[in-house]
Amino acid sequence: MKKKRRLIVRSLILGIMFAAVVYTLYANFTKDVRGQVATGDKAPDFVLSDMEGNKHKLSDYKGRGVFLNFWGTWCKPCEREMPYMNNQYKVYKDQGVDILAVNVGEPDFSINKFVQRHKLVFPILKDTNKDVMTLYDIQPLPTTMLVDPEGTIIEIETGELSEEKIIEMMESIKPQ
Repeated sequence: MKKKRRLIVRSLILGIMFAAVVYTLYANFTKDVRGQVATGDKAPDFVLSDMEGNKHKLSDYKGRGVFLNFWGTWCKPCEREMPYMNNQYKVYKDQGVDILAVNVGEPDFSINKFVQRHKLVFPILKDTNKDVMTLYDIQPLPTTMLVDPEGTIIEIETGELSEEKIIEMMESIKPQ
């Protein structure tokens, strides 16, 4: 009786270990496919709060172009492109193009200080747990994705953007 019970326990442990190894191999071999978005894909939907606590759901922007920018206050290229984004937001917001600037994982104090220093007027969304950053497989910062009025990602740019490039990008997602 004791030997039978020992055999069952050992078999269960071996089965659990085998399942863990299989899962680990599966997760590693498919991670490149699961977390990546590419041009031509539908932009995965998300809901994030802005600095005032208002909820922003990406799918609510259907019919408008979305300039989706992932950034951090510590990121110097992010800081250099923010004034250009601010200038162009003022020009394009009434033409059907929105900027959603997603800060990844920083405290409200740091974000507010940054926003006030640069007098930013577009929505600053907080990805506190970096869930959206992971969903979109964002690296490095800054990364900008252009989402057309139908919700399709048409361009992905990593690195700092010039004001001329931002104008060109805004024009490309402006509703007809």
